[in-house]
Amino acid sequence: MATTTNDSVLSAVSKSLPTANVIQVPPVDLDYIFAHIMTIGRPNTGISTCITEQDITDLLLNVKSLFMEQPVMLKLKPPITVCGDIHGQFGDLMRIFNKTGFPHKTNYLFLGDYVDRGKMNLEVIIFLFACKLRYPKNFFLLRGNHETQLVNRIYGFYDEIMRRYQSLPLYMLFQSVFNVMPLSAIIGDRILCMHGGLSPDMLKADNLNILQSIYRPLPDPPNPSLPLDLLWADPNSYTDEFKFNDRGISITFGAKMVKRICEKFNLDLICRAHQVVQDGYEFFANRKLVTIFSAPHYCGLFDNAAAVMLVDEQMQCSFKIFRPAFPKIEKTKFDASKDVSSCNATKLKNEMIFEK
Repeated sequence: MATTTNDSVLSAVSKSLPTANVIQVPPVDLDYIFAHIMTIGRPNTGISTCITEQDITDLLLNVKSLFMEQPVMLKLKPPITVCGDIHGQFGDLMRIFNKTGFPHKTNYLFLGDYVDRGKMNLEVIIFLFACKLRYPKNFFLLRGNHETQLVNRIYGFYDEIMRRYQSLPLYMLFQSVFNVMPLSAIIGDRILCMHGGLSPDMLKADNLNILQSIYRPLPDPPNPSLPLDLLWADPNSYTDEFKFNDRGISITFGAKMVKRICEKFNLDLICRAHQVVQDGYEFFANRKLVTIFSAPHYCGLFDNAAAVMLVDEQMQCSFKIFRPAFPKIEKTKFDASKDVSSCNATKLKNEMIFEK
């Protein structure tokens, strides 16, 4: 009964939010957000102490407007660094920036799953949205399956917002932003990127414009559907075709389908995230598909490494590996100040503020 009541309240709040046509987008102080989020982890610097609900609301309204100005399938040029799942691991996100370049120096494409499961979901998503606003033409964020209300209502994001801000409208505003995020990207016309995977609808299409035709805002996509597969589909070594997914949602696809779609659309590589892989990246289908996962020591329970993919100007791909910072243990006491400071957070804060 409690779940039904909560879902009814969520629906009511969602319907009460103003539509995009009547929202007057307020200014947002990005310097303030960067300056404060990079001190989180020190005494008296909790996110709800430093950054108000109104600050986050202003940020969300601005980034939502920006997402709607850019296409649902992004067309990007190299060089670019591609990152997989982050899942609220803010310290590891800072490690990535520290090792591969801060956003004003490096082009980035993130493949989704910024929230849930980790301990610092709000820090991750606020920081990434602020980066998107500061660097709109070289910092890109795709939607993952955890950027849907169906999933993040259950796996930690909702609970974190309610614990820190006690605000259902704020949670629903996040959902309205997630609903307009892009679902795919193509790099140099040769590398197709999404969070989940391929869809049988792609085989029926004459060209990749089918990915550009997805309408937004897009609440939780129906099952089956093209956008659902972009968020949820998985490669499957035990089949050649498209097949039922054991997750109970979307489909799986075999190496034969990867080859057909690459040949059909003249692609060199499919790049996706969505699954933990031991070394941070893993090839499939004779190196025609790669899975990237960028959250090392996932949930504090796995000993997996993380990786990002570097695409240079000649479209050559290489990988940077991030080994787990902690040994595999059953439970990890998370010390945010140690985790963030080890990544030279002060340097990152100063560069994000002053080098625009």
